[in-house]
Amino acid sequence: MEPRTAGAGQQAALRRQNLSQLLREIHVHGALSRSDLASRSGLNRSTIGSLVADLAARGLVRERPPLDKSGPGRPSPLVAPHPSGPVVLAVEMATDSLAAALVGLGGSILSAARIERPRGFRAPDEEVAGLGRLARAPLAQLHAGQSILAVGVSIPGLVRREDGFVHLAPNLGWRDIPIAELVARALSLDVPVFVGNDADLATLAEHTRGAGVGQSDFICLWGEAGMGAGIVAGGRQLRGSAGYAGEVGHMTVNPDGLACHCGSRGCWETEVGEEALIRHAGQASGDGMRADIDQLLAAAQRGAPAAHEAMATVGRWLGIGIAGLIDIFNPSTIALGGLYARIYPYVQPAILEELDRRAMSTSRRLVTLVPVSLGADAALLGAAELAFAPTIADPTTVPRREVRHRRPEPVGTAVGTHRVEPYQGGATAEQHTV
Repeated sequence: MEPRTAGAGQQAALRRQNLSQLLREIHVHGALSRSDLASRSGLNRSTIGSLVADLAARGLVRERPPLDKSGPGRPSPLVAPHPSGPVVLAVEMATDSLAAALVGLGGSILSAARIERPRGFRAPDEEVAGLGRLARAPLAQLHAGQSILAVGVSIPGLVRREDGFVHLAPNLGWRDIPIAELVARALSLDVPVFVGNDADLATLAEHTRGAGVGQSDFICLWGEAGMGAGIVAGGRQLRGSAGYAGEVGHMTVNPDGLACHCGSRGCWETEVGEEALIRHAGQASGDGMRADIDQLLAAAQRGAPAAHEAMATVGRWLGIGIAGLIDIFNPSTIALGGLYARIYPYVQPAILEELDRRAMSTSRRLVTLVPVSLGADAALLGAAELAFAPTIADPTTVPRREVRHRRPEPVGTAVGTHRVEPYQGGATAEQHTV
């Protein structure tokens, strides 16, 4: 009996692996035909059919007619994420905003709420309570019977992924906070809560479906009040021995520079963060740093010399640090996100000038500098990827649904009482898209 039991266990493990492979292909690439899935996975058509049926029985995918029905013969249906299938709740806790969104397989934001608020330190309990209130609007858009698999949280700090413990979030004023535990208590959803660093999660999203797609060596620099980086080397995102890799904002670039919130001096983010940009422009920083940046961008658009000089100064410091990253990691693409995506047209010339001056020419000529593709939602979408990861790794953790036979519904068909459409970004707490 033991060999037979062992063989059954191996077969079950192989099936889970194949289900995972197919679900990841659909999650990353969207609707695919069975032929596409067979060619991508190397599995035969009959096996693909069985696996698709299994995923469909769990409510993860459905088959629908292709958009293009031209040509002879019966069109092959496409396997796509199920529009009313399980979702995750993605949360972004930034220094000047809170966001919460329901995200479906395929990375589609189904419903979202975002509020902006003045910069400043807040007690963790106060912040999490505000998050609980904000999340009510997206959660109210769940279809009847639709389940939440997990919660993913993006936060600007040093995070221990294993238990969602935040050791240090200097720009929030937090130290040694069990954020996953607090969020789980505030939301009362009885699902796992996963927490990650905002730059790491933005990199995860950009590497999955943004500027880093297909890149085995990729860096995403994410800046707001502070600065961090996610680094993909050899196709794998670097995490470090304890998960704290990528805190490039706290490497010393100016030994005689300003004191940093982390307790050190001359950190890179003291020369390129929001406070630095406002300081270089000669403006007095107010409570709402985002409003200050908006004013500075408007001045730059008008051609104001002080605004352009501030941008050039930040661009030079960005170039100095990026040149070091190029020499160390030899990436093919570096994407700038957050603040740096907003000011990219104004800082790009100074960055490139410094790269040409400082980076080794052998590595410099191989790298492309771009803004992120996913915009302000990159960290939020990365939080969703973090929450989806266990399900994609083992789809059998999602229970089977009662199967009801019916014809495939066309794209955009109303499901229940709600209509599923792609979220366009930029929603506030009063603006929800479903």
